[in-house]
Amino acid sequence: MSDNGDLLEVGTIAKAHGTGGEVVVRLITNQTERLNQGSRLMSALGELVVSKSRPHHDKWLVQFTGIETRTQAEELRGVVLRAAPLDIPDALWVHELIGSVVKEENGVERGTVKTVVANPASDLLELDTGHLVPLTFVVDFAEGIILVDVPDGLFELS
Repeated sequence: MSDNGDLLEVGTIAKAHGTGGEVVVRLITNQTERLNQGSRLMSALGELVVSKSRPHHDKWLVQFTGIETRTQAEELRGVVLRAAPLDIPDALWVHELIGSVVKEENGVERGTVKTVVANPASDLLELDTGHLVPLTFVVDFAEGIILVDVPDGLFELS
């Protein structure tokens, strides 16, 4: 697996579940294959290998190889899980958007993406200018430039 600088955060272990070593995982990705049997995830404690997983409400119940007791599972509470980026053509990835310049279709530059804020309706690009731009307004992304088509007045809102 690549070094930690190349890894993306994919989820966090919330708590132990039951007595057999299962944990509750909160994914921060929609790529649920990250928890397929055999998946290798990196953490501050080293590599964790998924032996089984299943959806549970809005989270996942996961068993990692070698974690067989509740006590072992409790030691994983709060552990951040990381993995290498997936190669999916035409996908927009948060790590690729950070630092990109946002321009309107008319060429007006509106700022640089500071972070991406999760939002139920549509994730939001937070710009260094303080503006929030819903991802639904993104028209194109190439070479560090995000082209947006926003409604009139969006950038005049505080």
